[in-house]
Amino acid sequence: MNFGMTEEQDLLRSEVRKFLDEQSPMEEVRGAADTPEGFSRALWKQLSELGWVGLVTPEEYGGAGLGWDDLVVLLEETGRTLFPSPLLSCVMAGAAILDAGSEEQRRAWLPALADGSCIGTVAVLEEGDSLLPRDLRLRGEPDGDAVVLHGEKHFVAEAGEADLFVVAFRSGDADEALSLAVVEAHAEGVRSETGRSLDPTKRSGTLHLDGVRVGPDAILGSLGEAGPALALLLDRGAIATSAEMLGAAEGLHAMTVQYAKDRTQFGSPIGRYQGVKHPLAEGYVDLECMKSLLYYAAWALEASPEEVPLAASQAKAFASEAFSQMGITGIQLHGAIGYTQDSDVHLYLRRSKWARPAFGDEAYHYDRVATLGGI
Repeated sequence: MNFGMTEEQDLLRSEVRKFLDEQSPMEEVRGAADTPEGFSRALWKQLSELGWVGLVTPEEYGGAGLGWDDLVVLLEETGRTLFPSPLLSCVMAGAAILDAGSEEQRRAWLPALADGSCIGTVAVLEEGDSLLPRDLRLRGEPDGDAVVLHGEKHFVAEAGEADLFVVAFRSGDADEALSLAVVEAHAEGVRSETGRSLDPTKRSGTLHLDGVRVGPDAILGSLGEAGPALALLLDRGAIATSAEMLGAAEGLHAMTVQYAKDRTQFGSPIGRYQGVKHPLAEGYVDLECMKSLLYYAAWALEASPEEVPLAASQAKAFASEAFSQMGITGIQLHGAIGYTQDSDVHLYLRRSKWARPAFGDEAYHYDRVATLGGI
């Protein structure tokens, strides 16, 4: 069993890195973060034209038809440069429709998501910020062959810019009585707003649903039977977020190593001192562990589905803990300059704070690992 990258994946990584280095240096990232949308529409169009937005969408729906191990390569590189875009959100919305939707629903929504003309996202979390099925309270009230949604979804990525939302809601009192539906942003009763975020390159907000009527053509699968699809969606989200975390951690580590080589104190580069090189060595070990866990989880999505829950939680738990610590270490090793707005290192710390709770923090996933392991 070979978990090394293929020649095609190495080429994809090279092309993505070249594109981002040329088109989205840190100055562009900072500039985009200051705009109302939080990303560049022009760069988003280029990303779409290159086929990267629809990388894992099957070819019959307008995508490239590649696998999640290929997507991990793309997300690593977008994470490395802190590239601001709705890429992760669109991938998640498309995955939900592909996993749970009918053929008609796939043909209705996937091509627009794949070519970037439609921005999609998922709306799962509520005020309590819990991923457990029993804590999902938004209820779909029956109305003939449709359902009516009253309530709110919180922490919705790209809430202010999304054209459609894949919304999770309850269809009964049992924990497993869950459903998924596609709600379009222009539908009557839908209102979204963007909130403040510690990481300005990752926007999120609140989705308000005031008597939104969802017809049977927009309900993914059967009412009350979307529990497995929702669980898989959350695992996909944990893996995708871990990929961006790995890339960002690599970018942060490389930046800090270079600073340790360039910064001199007492006539020597600070990287010569044990108090500097030891945490950098520990960071390198953490990066390699993140890679192993992430690549296995991405492989399992298509090759070994029964292993996905455990593999996804292992990858996200370790990435959440390691990246957060690397962000703190990076600030410390940069000294006073690291705390200033002029230093790029603090942008990586901000990204670690955003990524840590996304699709479950380390506490949630370590507990899940223990449960799945029979503890």
